[in-house]
Amino acid sequence: MNAKNIEDLDLYSILDIKISATESEIKKAYRKKALQCHPDKNPDDPKAAETFHELSRALEILTDKSARNAYDKVLKAKEAAKLRHKELDSKRQKLKEDLERREKEANSSSKTNLTDEQKLAAEIERLQREGSRLLLEEQQRVKEEIKRTMGRLSEPVWDSSLNRIKIKWNASKEDINNGGYDEVNLRQFFKKYGEIAALIVSPKKKGSALVEFTTKEASEMAVEYEKGLPDNPLTLKWINDRPIVTTKKDVNEPSLVSDRDYESIVLTKMRQAAERQRLIDEMLKEDQGK
Repeated sequence: MNAKNIEDLDLYSILDIKISATESEIKKAYRKKALQCHPDKNPDDPKAAETFHELSRALEILTDKSARNAYDKVLKAKEAAKLRHKELDSKRQKLKEDLERREKEANSSSKTNLTDEQKLAAEIERLQREGSRLLLEEQQRVKEEIKRTMGRLSEPVWDSSLNRIKIKWNASKEDINNGGYDEVNLRQFFKKYGEIAALIVSPKKKGSALVEFTTKEASEMAVEYEKGLPDNPLTLKWINDRPIVTTKKDVNEPSLVSDRDYESIVLTKMRQAAERQRLIDEMLKEDQGK
């Protein structure tokens, strides 16, 4: 840990905490920010390591009672000096700065009368020699949490909008009963396999529908086993020829989903009339493209 210019840093602002924060609040703030800027999570950000180092330095100093007292004295002295400076005119301010500089130089040559800044530097050097067990524990905790998070992001995810199933059966254009199928009895056939995310019967093309299931297992079982009515069996086929499994995306990452894919995701999650109509329109486009 480098003590250079530590007195110029606002460690409380770095952690977004108040000067009265408890040790528990300090550690909580550290974990929150460290999880966001850890170099392992931001390999392409050259500033991530520097930011993480500043957070670690703030945690180390503010969780050590002696070092924190020394830092607080420097911080309060600087704030008091700022207030005094505002009350001085430009000439008096320059004279005061010269006087303070000379006093600081004189104090630097004295071994028995250390300034607040020198006391803080001594505390930081002590921490560097001794090491901070708390800092190491918190850094390890953050690293393990990032590892768990990255592991969850790589888990397979079922997106029903990418795994629509086309349903076909025999029905003539003039058949008002649509070959014996409607949305109600189709749901009856399919609900035994699992939760249905969406099911739409084509309003214009007879003998055609789309279904989406919330799970891969339900989708696969329906495609393999469901036959519908014995006298007019159903034919089920993946829109994309085969199941597609994706992985979770970090909320901070830019989305690679196209506008049409995004629209489909919304449709599978919403049941309002507007979303339903858009799914019908999309289905009609697919029918026209066949």
